[in-house]
Amino acid sequence: MLDAISHVGVWVHDQDEAKEFYTEKLGFEVRQDSTIPGFGNYRWLTVGPPGQPDVNIILSLPGPPAVDAESAELLMKLVTRGAMGPGILRTDDCRKTCAELEARGVELTQEPDERFYGIDAAVRDPSGNEWRIVQPIEYDIEAVKQQQSA
Repeated sequence: MLDAISHVGVWVHDQDEAKEFYTEKLGFEVRQDSTIPGFGNYRWLTVGPPGQPDVNIILSLPGPPAVDAESAELLMKLVTRGAMGPGILRTDDCRKTCAELEARGVELTQEPDERFYGIDAAVRDPSGNEWRIVQPIEYDIEAVKQQQSA
């Protein structure tokens, strides 16, 4: 039986640049950073948020052994365009978190905005992956659907 998500893959064009962004700008910690000779010197690089040791983000270059060259090129075109948003980063104060990120040199692609599910903003990593930053609130999706159809 499956019981958790442990790793999420994020395609990047430069692992060193990505490592710097995720650790120095977003405040994540490096979990593993090893080169594996048996897999064509594949670099296994994972980061994650402090306090959540069971969540690992794999910062991978698209290419062998996982992806062929043609697919890697297509993937990176989509990533660069911001079409491959990997997910949502949760915070208890979206506006404060965004101000702190901007002070560290992170560019917001969307300023904090109130939505039915909370306060939502967005940032992109140096490769183009767009992450949502959300301060969630409790909501009733059925009530939201009724409001939308009225």
